[in-house]
Amino acid sequence: MKRIGIDLGGTNIAAGVWDDDSGRLLSKMSRKTRLPRPAEEIMQDMAAAAQEALAAAGLTAADAASLGVGCPGTCNLDTGVVEYANNLQFKQVPLRQRLQELTGLPVFLENDANAAALGEAVAGAARGAENCVCITLGTGVGGGILIGGKIYNGYNFAGAELGHIVIVVDGEACTCGRRGCWEAYASATALIRQTRAAMQQHPDSLLWQWAPTLDAVNGRTAFDAMRAGDAVGKQVVDRYIYYIACGLINVVNIFQPEVLCIGGGICHEGETLLAPLRRYIEQERYSKYSARQTRLTVASLGNDAGIIGAAVLALHQG
Repeated sequence: MKRIGIDLGGTNIAAGVWDDDSGRLLSKMSRKTRLPRPAEEIMQDMAAAAQEALAAAGLTAADAASLGVGCPGTCNLDTGVVEYANNLQFKQVPLRQRLQELTGLPVFLENDANAAALGEAVAGAARGAENCVCITLGTGVGGGILIGGKIYNGYNFAGAELGHIVIVVDGEACTCGRRGCWEAYASATALIRQTRAAMQQHPDSLLWQWAPTLDAVNGRTAFDAMRAGDAVGKQVVDRYIYYIACGLINVVNIFQPEVLCIGGGICHEGETLLAPLRRYIEQERYSKYSARQTRLTVASLGNDAGIIGAAVLALHQG
């Protein structure tokens, strides 16, 4: 069976065609989300992305068994409504019904981070793990939890919003309305903000060589400057990694998962990121004397995790 998966993010709409038989993606494509704009326009682009992914695989909608969507925020699996997604400015959006109208396919909906976690459990770094937590460091900080091989949604489908645990009381404002959320410190968006602030405070920093303007800053800027020997870049990176670690330690202490995998573009830094994270976790986890310990790893599917997880939702929700 061929299934379409869509990973709806604050930056991109990524779509792909998954083949159940071969266990691989036959095609994938991406287009910009272009926020802020009305939900209807975004849903029309999602339908168009699904059609483009099918065409790239040499298929039509008649060849597809289902369409799955991973969407940020609180997704009501009973009604198919995205009740709230702060980064998308979605409130009570009937996404399942509208996409079924636009595509003519059965549509399955899930939180995007949950879908990514399912993707990693099906075909990636958490394959075979009954209990795992996947963290996505992107526009926000997403969390996906599998317990006993099943996605944990919470009583009201709002579970696993791990990006909105507070790590700094009365800290930075978060788009969810709270202050001091993990997302406000550990997302790629937060890293860019932290890098820009450091550049403004230190006009002689090498950061300016990697980003000649504040608008040119991205998630690699501080890491690149650090590798070039810039002390300010190193300060930004060290603090950012500590913020990530603070949340990861909380996750380990709460869930004690077999596998804790982290995804997002920042994970391309590899051991530059993982080595200090492991040290922090080993030092501060409550379970430091346990015989079995959580394995920290990078999500192996990259941006494909959300697409694959969304595509196979029909097999897990149907």
